[in-house]
Amino acid sequence: MSPEGLAIIGALGLNALRDARWDVDAVGGLTLGADPIAYAIAYASAATQRPVRAFTVRKETKAHGMGRLIEGPFQAGDRVAVIEDVITTGASAIRAVRAVKDAGGKVAGVLALVDREVGGREALETEGLKVIALTRASDIVAQMPS
Repeated sequence: MSPEGLAIIGALGLNALRDARWDVDAVGGLTLGADPIAYAIAYASAATQRPVRAFTVRKETKAHGMGRLIEGPFQAGDRVAVIEDVITTGASAIRAVRAVKDAGGKVAGVLALVDREVGGREALETEGLKVIALTRASDIVAQMPS
């Protein structure tokens, strides 16, 4: 959540989405892990010809107010990338995917900051989802001093 991290991750995430040609209207995922990444990507897109909006998927429907599960400028019909901070089991992303689909969104795929490489990616792909990870746990470990 540092300014430097948001600037780097926002640009990397936006470029990954564009390189994959997912052509999304919005990005978001299950709070709290996806929030700063989605917001960084949306901010990075602000000066482009095709900005993307960010949204948050609550863990539970709000008991008061509008009673929404998805907060932010998400709209039914949006093509979205579900965002994950770290893919472990894939359960958080699957939960967010279901919420988006239930609200009338179309899921292009899942974009994660880190794939822990413990089966989550495969679980998402088994659900028919495309997955992009900006890095893998093994890449991070390989860069650590011995």
